[in-house]
Amino acid sequence: MPDTSDLFRCLSDPTRRGIFERLCREGEQTVTVLTAHAGVSQPAVSKHLGMLRSVGLVEVRQDGRQTHYRPRLAALAPLNDWTQEMTGFWSARMDRLDDLLNRMDQ
Repeated sequence: MPDTSDLFRCLSDPTRRGIFERLCREGEQTVTVLTAHAGVSQPAVSKHLGMLRSVGLVEVRQDGRQTHYRPRLAALAPLNDWTQEMTGFWSARMDRLDDLLNRMDQ
């Protein structure tokens, strides 16, 4: 399973992130459909899908000559875990800062 850095790096590209978001919103799609909405060439879309696949964010299904891609939302779990950890960390830091400021006002 890829680490959080790999997921962030993969999703940092706006075109790749847009492709993944489209799959999340609209479900399984072919490369042809994704290319029509991506604003880049089919080879570029295929490379982006390869990157998404390499970190486990998409799955592939072959149907004859058509390749269908669908999102693997479970692969976002490390990002969710990291976000929750950072939320807890910063919440605690802000609470301590608030306490310090209140003591300084007294």
